[in-house]
Amino acid sequence: MDNLKKHNLPESISGHIERVTFFSEETGYAVLQVKLSGRRNLVTLVCKTASVNAGEWFNASGYWVMNKDYGLQFQATEIRTIPPNSIEGIKKYLGSGLIKGIGPVYAAKMVEKFGTEIFNIIENCSARLEEIDGIGPVRRKKIKAAWEEQKAIRKIMVFLHSHGISTTKSVRIYKTYGDQSIEKVSSNPYILARDIPGIGFVSADIIAAHLGIAANSKERIKSALEYALWEATNNGHCAMPEDKLIEDTAAILNQTRAKITSNLKTKTNVDELVSPSMIASVLLEMTNKGELTEELIENENLIFLPALRNAEISIVSRIRKLISTPSILENINIANAIQWAEQKINISLSPSQRNALETILKHKFSILTGGPGVGKTTLINAFLKIIHAKHLKCILCAPTGRAAKRMSETTNTEAKTIHRLLEFQPAIGGFSRSENRPLDCEAIIIDEVSMVDVMLMSKLLAAVPDHAKVLLVGDVDQLPSVGPGSVLKDLINSNKLPVAKLLEIFRQASDSTIITAAHQINSGKFPGQYQKSQTSHNKISDFYFIERNTPEEIIDEISTLIAGRLTSKFGFDPFKDIQVITPMNRGKLGTIELNKRIQEIINPDAPDKESVTKFGWTYRKGDKVIQNENNYEKNVFNGDIGIIQKIDQTEQLVYVSYDENTITYEYNELDELSPAYAITVHKAQGSEFPAVIIPIATQHFLLLQRNLLYTAITRGKKLVLIIGQKRAIAIAVKNSTTTKRYSGLLARLNQLEP
Repeated sequence: MDNLKKHNLPESISGHIERVTFFSEETGYAVLQVKLSGRRNLVTLVCKTASVNAGEWFNASGYWVMNKDYGLQFQATEIRTIPPNSIEGIKKYLGSGLIKGIGPVYAAKMVEKFGTEIFNIIENCSARLEEIDGIGPVRRKKIKAAWEEQKAIRKIMVFLHSHGISTTKSVRIYKTYGDQSIEKVSSNPYILARDIPGIGFVSADIIAAHLGIAANSKERIKSALEYALWEATNNGHCAMPEDKLIEDTAAILNQTRAKITSNLKTKTNVDELVSPSMIASVLLEMTNKGELTEELIENENLIFLPALRNAEISIVSRIRKLISTPSILENINIANAIQWAEQKINISLSPSQRNALETILKHKFSILTGGPGVGKTTLINAFLKIIHAKHLKCILCAPTGRAAKRMSETTNTEAKTIHRLLEFQPAIGGFSRSENRPLDCEAIIIDEVSMVDVMLMSKLLAAVPDHAKVLLVGDVDQLPSVGPGSVLKDLINSNKLPVAKLLEIFRQASDSTIITAAHQINSGKFPGQYQKSQTSHNKISDFYFIERNTPEEIIDEISTLIAGRLTSKFGFDPFKDIQVITPMNRGKLGTIELNKRIQEIINPDAPDKESVTKFGWTYRKGDKVIQNENNYEKNVFNGDIGIIQKIDQTEQLVYVSYDENTITYEYNELDELSPAYAITVHKAQGSEFPAVIIPIATQHFLLLQRNLLYTAITRGKKLVLIIGQKRAIAIAVKNSTTTKRYSGLLARLNQLEP
């Protein structure tokens, strides 16, 4: 407010909205251009509102202020909008994108035909819309349905906005509960944290505070306990120690309510603060009812969400069942099989590779691990040759679409994502493949297992038939899964399962400085390129370090490379081939700022280019985007990268192509997407790109870890450029510590018979 100066006393104004300059669905903040009676020029009005559309009539109360950057504005403290009643206002209103199926063209036709009666026609006589050229039964029904939905959503938005909930979340609530939204939310707002993706305890607690629900209510404490456990899963934990869970829950409950009541300008009663003993009492009740599970593991009392504990138990149970039954290759002559496979793939295996392949062939359940360039793909292909020679069916899968595609390319065998393989059914919210309907195979190879969390691994192993041979493949030194658990690491560290670990870098791979640098970093050493300070581009290599010392210098260097230097020197397409990978989302070197900069280089705005601005981003036709969450109904998953092919502003639809599939998003679903010119290391895991640029600086301090830098470097196939500070690299290389993940899987695996 430093650049604002209030003028005069509060007053009320009214008029109609000519243009919506800016509107945030998340916060409700809006900047409007409005027409006031008695004023020739448009006036800027700033407010917070549930929804707003051009053409609407408004009444607002507030102050005139002088903004030093934008001049005189009216800052509304309260605003009410109603549909317009003038011909011009109705035309703007209908053509604003408010109703799917009506753009400026159809809005003009409808107003020309029915004038100010158009709202009544849509509401009560929608069949008459077919009198308008271009509107048939299908479009008419869509318009009618969109009109009814818009009315319902608007009513719910006003209710939720009055309780501090954003427009974005209001739409999600309506899609889940429909016309019962207000009733359900009013009776128990904490169900939102359970039922609505993207709405956590804090948002639910805001509504609860507005509705007068006591700070120490049992429902509130129960919701906070579940929320604390779900938050822990976002940090990779499968459980939490009881004392830490109680401590975290108390902090959530008291800090959140204190902040909310402060904003509500009401005083928090100290007697209402929730004590640890109150939380412990509710926790005991929840564990007694089975809503949460308590278990003593390695002298630590852990509290689990039941689904995660059951997933751990299921993994161990399935492995025990698999290793207790005979292998399909039990009678094979392993030495002869290896020699035959070498001839078929035309490669002479090293002694370490032969030992690894022998381990894989000998055991029914085995793990193949190692870094880049050590021959994992070679062994997979040799194993496949032997399996196919025995006329056995082998399934290949990986956790992401890109990883599955790469697996298909390196093996010349179809590979599927795990979700697709297990046939997820949105209608039932689960997989159709399970122990009751197992996969049809005699062997299965699962790649990039370091990315697979406890829940997904339990579902996958449950669907593996008892007779099938299982081979897990992954690099245990990469980042662990985004989801809960450290499955690959725990399986290896249990020492109860056969593990073939490849360490030898082969001649062809050793020619790649990407691979040698990755192994040096993984060993805690500076890569040779840095030691020799070879930072010029005179020598053609596939790995470079370009030293830049400030975030501004790093961003400028990235921009220069993308704008032309990498194309002229290496022939890379800046759109298809180059991927920027950064440790974090926020900050000057985070994905948000980098995406804004790179988008203007690769896909700049143009007068005739299709675009839509939603959720803080302007999406344009041709943009590269990434899916941020699993959407089972659309069959698109967290980390999938696609291209925007079309933006239909009339129907409010965005079409995104993911390889061969095209997925349709409604405008209010675009919060599932982000620009993908720059992505985080976690999002890049499981993928390979022709050229990778990695900005690294000390401002990334909290994330500067060896496994993160190692994972980032190994995403590059033909070229890797690290741009930044040597000190930041030194911090990452030396930092081999990883955060402990609370889990019971390793302890359960240790109970397996060796």
